[in-house]
Amino acid sequence: MIDVWTWLTSGANWVGTDGIWHRLVQHLEYSASSLAIAALIAIPLGLWIGHTGRGRVVAVSLANGIRSIPSLGLLFIVLLILAPHIHSGDAFLIPSIVVLVVLAIPPILAGAYAGVEQVDPAARDAGRGMGLTAWQVLWRIEVPCALPLMFGGFRSAALQVVATATIAATVSVGGLGRFLIDGLAYRDYSMMAGGALLVGLLAISVDAVLAGVQRLVVSPGLRS
Repeated sequence: MIDVWTWLTSGANWVGTDGIWHRLVQHLEYSASSLAIAALIAIPLGLWIGHTGRGRVVAVSLANGIRSIPSLGLLFIVLLILAPHIHSGDAFLIPSIVVLVVLAIPPILAGAYAGVEQVDPAARDAGRGMGLTAWQVLWRIEVPCALPLMFGGFRSAALQVVATATIAATVSVGGLGRFLIDGLAYRDYSMMAGGALLVGLLAISVDAVLAGVQRLVVSPGLRS
């Protein structure tokens, strides 16, 4: 632990393209991009499933199937399929992002449709009785009531993505995973342990930030 602390507090390890700050920014960029793309896909689909009640069995089966796929194996499969068709410096980055998006979709999708499904039917009936259209019922009643579960799914996806983004380093992509892969190659175990500690702290920090956003956005009556 003394060696790990020495590695973390050494100023030389925080600067340059191989420094902690640069790797941390890369890790956040990969994670944020993957979560944004996954949310754009999963949230509308989840809201539609929860609102209409259609496709739930297919969505659950698909989500469970995706969760059972080993992340590293999926990365190599996607890399073999996509990399030959990408003629740029992103030939390794794009497959990594695709894998992270695939991993992030199931919890976000589940949170969205489960959140809408659990809305009290009396609230929907009250909205229809007030003359609201189906679209207005969805956005004015169902989505606000579903926010706690939607945030829960998104936070779960964020934790998975931040932790799993380390595998991108196995295909020569940056991020905090470089400290684990390079530390193993150089047998620098203080670097490996320090990198793992940084990933854990980043995941906790991201979850704390999202919890704060959730507290600001969700109605006080629904926070429990």
